[in-house]
Amino acid sequence: MNSTHPLLLTAALRAIEQDASAHLPAGTLMDRAGAAAAALTLQIGSDRAGPVWILVGPGNNGGDALILARLLREAGVTPEVALLEPGRAHEGDARAARLAWTGPIRDQLDGIEHAALIVDGLYGIGLNRPLSARARDWVERVNHISQSSACPVLALDIPSGLHADSGARLGECCIVASHTLTFIADKPGLHTLDGPDCAGQVFVHSLGLKPAAGPGSLNAPAVFAAAAQPRRRNSHKGRFGNLAVIGGNQGMVGAALLAGRSALHAGAGRVYVQLLAAGAPVWDAAQPELMLRSTLNDLSLEAAVLGPGLGMDAEAHAVLARQLAGDTALVLDADALNLIGLSPALAQRLATRGQPCILTPHPLEAARLLGTEVGTVQSDRIGSALELARRYQAVVVLKGAGSIIAAPDGTWCINPTGNPGLATAGTGDVLAGLAGALLAQGWPVLSAALASAWLHGQAADDAVAAGCGPVGLVASDLIVPLRTALNRLIQSNAERHAVRK
Repeated sequence: MNSTHPLLLTAALRAIEQDASAHLPAGTLMDRAGAAAAALTLQIGSDRAGPVWILVGPGNNGGDALILARLLREAGVTPEVALLEPGRAHEGDARAARLAWTGPIRDQLDGIEHAALIVDGLYGIGLNRPLSARARDWVERVNHISQSSACPVLALDIPSGLHADSGARLGECCIVASHTLTFIADKPGLHTLDGPDCAGQVFVHSLGLKPAAGPGSLNAPAVFAAAAQPRRRNSHKGRFGNLAVIGGNQGMVGAALLAGRSALHAGAGRVYVQLLAAGAPVWDAAQPELMLRSTLNDLSLEAAVLGPGLGMDAEAHAVLARQLAGDTALVLDADALNLIGLSPALAQRLATRGQPCILTPHPLEAARLLGTEVGTVQSDRIGSALELARRYQAVVVLKGAGSIIAAPDGTWCINPTGNPGLATAGTGDVLAGLAGALLAQGWPVLSAALASAWLHGQAADDAVAAGCGPVGLVASDLIVPLRTALNRLIQSNAERHAVRK
């Protein structure tokens, strides 16, 4: 995955810091961080009356905050500086920053409710434990003020109490920032799990360093746009692939129909739907372009989607085994994943088939595939997605806030689009149908997965922007915005190429 927006894990960031510190004068990185924070503080707090409160922790994050305080005072702004642990001495560069601050220091938050802006300089990426009781009290008070008065909160590097790699709250308490200024490179924890709720708008400042990209990045059209090519005028439906959607067992026919409708709107040339329910309909009145079949034995397919409403009975198992034995590109979702999680034979067949495959599990399905618990998956979403990709030799879209797209070669992306409107039944079926349609049209498997995650989330964002949700948004509401987003992507890509020429 080639991205202009890398995401670095804590271990990589620490190595970069150590290397830079060995070649730069003492305190250089802290000075740069404080200067960057001062510039952003003046920008986002300029239209509000009241003091800037700066909360200072015991480590280097607190050192950044103290330099910020000094620079604000030099700029004519009088900050209120509050020390979380006033009796504890700072060390290293942070000690120098504390000695350089000659203004008053508070040890309580009396009057903070009148702040124009609150800066969270309590803890950075080194925190790996729940906050202390005193820190929790401060964080809870800041969150209450922010929520009740819309006071902006700027977190330095990462909101205190948020794990930089996983995006998990360390305990139940974490700063909820309106803005986060993160240093050197962006962090995955700001974009997945609890990160999007806690980080607010994320700004990245490199501190003058040029860190090499690692295996992780933020998903964006630039990563997959090369596959989004405009169609020739001299085209026919055979150019755009035959796709099968297999599922719709008893009581779950709608899941397969949603996937099929999504696939049609995403451009598949022909979409066949095999419904397993007894007495299933023979046509879709709302989408008569879908071709409903009782069997697919006579069809030549470019791709197939298995899982939406598939069920767990013997027929579902047999259908899945038959498709895994073939050479068609596959998207596996829902019960297809649950069946594989229960059957070592199916799992082995998937891992060794050697054909393009996309898995789209939610955290519970991922846990079943890995033989673990949901909490374990969520505590390391990136590692879990990578293990699934490695174990099953497939591209994985681990769904959730900040979906993780992982490839067998160890690269991964976090998807930034989407909103809580997606937390409703059937949206995963729409995603599966979209991914299947792109595979059927000949998209490379990784590009299809990346684009599907991004477009699915973008469709939800566009629907909400148009007044549809997030509360009450239903899966079928995504299908037309999805088509619009895909065509917009293709048009934008065509225009970029035209300009280059």
